[in-house]
Amino acid sequence: MFDAMSMFNAIVVEQENGRSNASLKPVNEASLPAGDVHIRIEWSTLNYKDALAITGKGSIVRHFPMVPGIDLAGVVEHSEHPEWRVGDRVLLNGWGIGERHWGGLAQQARVNGDWLTRMPETLDCRQAMAIGTAGYTAMLSLLTLERHGLTPASGEVLVTGANGGVGSFAITLLAQRGYRVIAATGRPQEAAFLERLGAAEIIDRQSLSEPGKPLAKARWAAAIDSVGSHTLANVCAQIQPDGLVAACGLAQGMDFPASVAPFILRGVSLLGINSVTRPREERERAWARLARDIDAAVLDEISRDIGLSDAIEAADQLLAGQVRGRLVVDVNR
Repeated sequence: MFDAMSMFNAIVVEQENGRSNASLKPVNEASLPAGDVHIRIEWSTLNYKDALAITGKGSIVRHFPMVPGIDLAGVVEHSEHPEWRVGDRVLLNGWGIGERHWGGLAQQARVNGDWLTRMPETLDCRQAMAIGTAGYTAMLSLLTLERHGLTPASGEVLVTGANGGVGSFAITLLAQRGYRVIAATGRPQEAAFLERLGAAEIIDRQSLSEPGKPLAKARWAAAIDSVGSHTLANVCAQIQPDGLVAACGLAQGMDFPASVAPFILRGVSLLGINSVTRPREERERAWARLARDIDAAVLDEISRDIGLSDAIEAADQLLAGQVRGRLVVDVNR
């Protein structure tokens, strides 16, 4: 019989007869996967990828059973890793958690200490998860664009998927740096929200989501795209000469039905953003900028708290496009 003190709550995705099923259930600590750092999780998030894992609508989970959750923040309770001590506040984004290794939608985790990032001193666990992979990916996108020469003087920057987590953060991070931001959304009723984040203009995503011309009128100096498919193809077709596109998502699809015309005739650069396996130095640089640039009031505007018990129902809402911004998960509620 398991000691009740060693039990913790987790969302567990299991497979039966080829179908995935997610449930909130008690799990014994002994079931945690191998790792050299044991973490007491305080907050997690519900991302698009997590929603796919929970609903079984995407090939996210690599083996079963799986605890989803590509983000976590908490406190080290035990460590055999030289970098981490008991009591350290840490966060984790990516590295396959929630896909190949049990993730953050639980009250405990055991992970590889090399995957962890030290929590910036000015952030608490809830704030870090309000930022989460979405804000971290948006910052990686911005840093990449700036490393390739983008400045506010370059011209307007388009953000697709503007109401999503990455899009919301991309808008506020760009606006904070002085860029004029154009937001593409399928929810015009959210225009006021996007303008409060810093969008200067709102356009209908339908103008980008259907098959378009290989090369169209040049409109923007750069773009951050979290949508993919026809949207990304149309974005590239409308970027100004020598412009930049950071591709960081595939909400519309993983295909890329495009032409080489923008890249050859206009010198457009398509920059892929891999947020999953970045080295620690790059992660710390991104999180230091996030801690400095993000206003706490903006986090409250972008995010909404839910309990661990609400996450399964919220996954369907997220996939249906009914969620604005970020869902932050209190794993102890």
